Formats: sequence, structure tokens, C-alpha cells
Amino acid sequence: MKKHILFVALFVVANFVTAQSSDDYIELAREILKAEKKAAIAGELDLTDAEITPFWELYNEFNNKLSQVQNKRVALIKEFAQNYESLSGEHADEIMKGYFSYQQELLKLKKSYYGRFKKILPREKAVRYFQLENKIQAIVDAELAAQIPLIETE
Repeated sequence: MKKHILFVALFVVANFVTAQSSDDYIELAREILKAEKKAAIAGELDLTDAEITPFWELYNEFNNKLSQVQNKRVALIKEFAQNYESLSGEHADEIMKGYFSYQQELLKLKKSYYGRFKKILPREKAVRYFQLENKIQAIVDAELAAQIPLIETE
């Protein structure tokens, strides 16, 4: 899995130069990550023949909803970036509240789908799947943390 995700990170950085705008870059990064993530999960879950179809159907449904929730995070990051140099304390506070709202929505989605994954997979595989999701997200989060500057203070 680590090799897949490292490849994604290198590929995305290399393709940043060719992206037309930040939106193009975000879409390019998402598409690459989506494909690599699916390959990594397929290689790590060891699904039985009976589990394959229901898992991938639910996986696709979950990841479509996950993308919708993550759009809120992307919007917050873009708002921060666009206003970074003139960001007031009040505006920064609003962005932070938006981030908390995003986190709550993300947790609600994960809890809901964890219950659904447990209905089609043994609990150990459902937990393993969410561990994989969390590890992949941690890699993405680390990259974002390295790229997003801290807010300036007086």
C-alpha cells in the first residue's frame, strides 16, 4: 500500500506544473488518488468471492459521499489560501468553525458506513478497511499540513 500512495504523491507533485488552475490540480490529484487508493485497498483486503461485489458497490457509494464531504474541506482550504495575507481574526474563526463542521460530518459519515460495512464483511475486515481509509487520509493530511502555512499572529 505504501508504494501505491507514494507513487500518487510523486505523480501529483510532478503534474502540478501541467495543471491549468488550482481546481484542475485538485481534480487531477483526486482522480489519481482515487485510482491508487482503490488498488491499494484491493491489495490489502483479501475479499472472498462472496464479498467482492457487495463490498465494491458499498465502497463506491461511500467514496462518492466522502468526496462530497471532502469538497467542504477543499473549499475551506481555498478560502484560507485566497485570504491568507489579509485574514482577520474573525474570518479565521469562521474558517475554523467550518473545519469543525466538516470534521463532524466526516465522523458521522464514517460511523454510518462502518455499520453498513459490518453487515457485508466480517468485523475484522470492516475494521481493516477503515484502518486503510485512515492511513491513506493520514498521508494526504501530512502533505496538506506541509503545504498549508500557519496563520500569522501579531
